[in-house]
Amino acid sequence: MAELETKKRVFSGIQPSGTFTLGNYVGAVRNWAPLQKEFDCIYSVVNMHAITVRQQPAALRRQTYEAAAMLLAAGINPKQSIVFVQSHVPQHTQLSWVLACNTMFGELSRMTQFKDKSQKHTENVNAGLFTYPVLMAADILLYGAHGVPVGEDQKQHVELARNIAQRFNNAYSDTFIVPEPYIQKIGGRIMSLQNPAAKMSKSDENINGFISMQDDADTIVRKFKRAVTDSEARVYRSKEKAGVSNLMDIYAAMTGKTDAEIEAEFEGKGYGDFKLAVAQSVIDVFAPLQQEHARILADKAELERILEDGAQRAQHLANKMLAKVYKKVGFV
Repeated sequence: MAELETKKRVFSGIQPSGTFTLGNYVGAVRNWAPLQKEFDCIYSVVNMHAITVRQQPAALRRQTYEAAAMLLAAGINPKQSIVFVQSHVPQHTQLSWVLACNTMFGELSRMTQFKDKSQKHTENVNAGLFTYPVLMAADILLYGAHGVPVGEDQKQHVELARNIAQRFNNAYSDTFIVPEPYIQKIGGRIMSLQNPAAKMSKSDENINGFISMQDDADTIVRKFKRAVTDSEARVYRSKEKAGVSNLMDIYAAMTGKTDAEIEAEFEGKGYGDFKLAVAQSVIDVFAPLQQEHARILADKAELERILEDGAQRAQHLANKMLAKVYKKVGFV
């Protein structure tokens, strides 16, 4: 029991925005279960963040269950970690208002994701899109998280959470733990199979550019066969060989092999053999995940029970922090 009490806590939120890609798997999904050994983990499907962009209600409901099932399929143990849906814990938005009153307009206007999304969704530049980094700070600070597993693109949001926590602590005395971004070094950034200069994304207009975690074996093979390489037909890493280097990154992530081992394995072989091997390595990893994901989704009652239990455990922690914050700011 003492070991559990000495573990630091991490909070991780995932958006229910549809399919996870191979890039998501390497950058996040495969790291979820190992984190449980080192940390006290809280995982939330952040469906409230999702509506900063217009959603189809039925699709959002389905994707919320799918995202929760993916957490469990990836090895999250709901008895050990807390797994819940953000909208089931109203303390997130209650704390968010208090934090918004301790966040500067200029800080939010500098957020790069707000600028990017505003340009992409010019017809719907809503207030939520501007203020959602405050809700993200509330997600983290509500649970006294010491660390937040994020990619480089989310580091700015954790920095804002740190600034808000420090500002509140300075104004009202020590209340929040100041969180650290936990940027995992395992696995490089996976790039598009069709444009190795761009990050792999499910929003890619060319469906051959990304591998979905739900793609069947035939689709995975087909997409890898079409992956961009070059005319040299030799497998080795080089800045001039972005496509091949990206495939090597994927193969290394799936098999644990080093560059030297990969180069030796495909010495004297063409790109056809290499692409098939990379495809098979992805299939071998994804097949059991897909089976477990389907099994969890097939028992909706049990999934809802897990999420309800997670929400109750999350609320227990959230109530303690919110009561402390409300008292500090003078709410009766």
